Amino acid sequence: MPIYKMNGKKDGKQKYRVRINYVDDLGHARQLDRVVYGSEEAKQLERELNYKIKIKTEKPDTALTLQQLYDEYIKAKTHEVRESTLDKSKRMLKLYVLDKYGSVKLNKLTPVLLNEWKQHINSLEGISSITTRQNIYGEFRALLNYGVKMEYLQKNPLLKVGNFKAPLEFKKEMDFYTADEFKKFISAARAHCDKQELSGELFDWNYYVFFCIAFYMGMRKGEIYALRWCDMTDDEIKITRSLNQQLRGSDRITPPKNKSSVRTIQIPEPLKAVLSEHKERCKVLKNFSEELLVCGGEKALRNTTVSNMNEYFAKSADLKKIRIHDYRHSHASLLAQKGISIHEIARRLGHSNITQTLETYSHLYPSESERAINILDEIKL
Repeated sequence: MPIYKMNGKKDGKQKYRVRINYVDDLGHARQLDRVVYGSEEAKQLERELNYKIKIKTEKPDTALTLQQLYDEYIKAKTHEVRESTLDKSKRMLKLYVLDKYGSVKLNKLTPVLLNEWKQHINSLEGISSITTRQNIYGEFRALLNYGVKMEYLQKNPLLKVGNFKAPLEFKKEMDFYTADEFKKFISAARAHCDKQELSGELFDWNYYVFFCIAFYMGMRKGEIYALRWCDMTDDEIKITRSLNQQLRGSDRITPPKNKSSVRTIQIPEPLKAVLSEHKERCKVLKNFSEELLVCGGEKALRNTTVSNMNEYFAKSADLKKIRIHDYRHSHASLLAQKGISIHEIARRLGHSNITQTLETYSHLYPSESERAINILDEIKL
């Protein structure tokens, strides 16, 4: 009997020893031994200990398939992440894991099978980037980590085979416009808009303003798309929303990328002038209100058209074409080269972790290394 009566009392209750013997999942004999006062308390403790042992020694439900685990995982994740993040996870897992391995049971996820999966990913055409392969691995790892959390798996088998590696692949250099290059670019854009205005067309001014905001504020594309007149004061822009065009169906307004992306940033004087001029231009149009989008009015600019206008303005200015996201790099690079604190750059960009900012822009601080060596040079032996 696992409950033993002992000598002694406390508050009028008899002393008992509760002892449970069991065998762990490795086949080793184990024992739990507890002391409690009171007969009913001893019985309750016995039930609790037996339950803990049952949970600890029961084998996980490895009869689940990857597809079944995925279905439960996505359902749980739906209310925890942004819709765009969830959509990315679903697309990656369906295309690169479930299409070929969805029927595989969790207890069959051996290192041999997972190495086979990695070779399958390496063999796919169109995935030349190591970053893309590592992102796929990260989504698969998160799925299996959920399986561990829910005790369907004792441990994540993907960790044994490790992530994709490319030791000979060099990191691609960052692309951006210098201040002088941006001046040429935006001058070409303004010349185009002036010409369009002469023929009665005002809409292209939205693209001019879009690129001004991207360079002067370092905002993400979706954040600019979602920006309304009521989101700004004379001196600041409050970023609380993003607009995603990649989700199925119509445009979707979502929160910004992370908690740090909800921020208020100051507007430089040149951009103030651009925005003031654009607002007066927009007020001429019918149904103007503070709730309208700064770039586009009632409907956001389209990704494809913004990309096309970017290429057109760059060609008109006789400049290399950079990606839309590279205007964000241009903003940060300009500030970094002028010695602005990496913390302030991270704040303006809305990075959740300053490590990300350091990894991307620390090489643009040559003056700091020169200052450091000058200080050390002064210490004569």
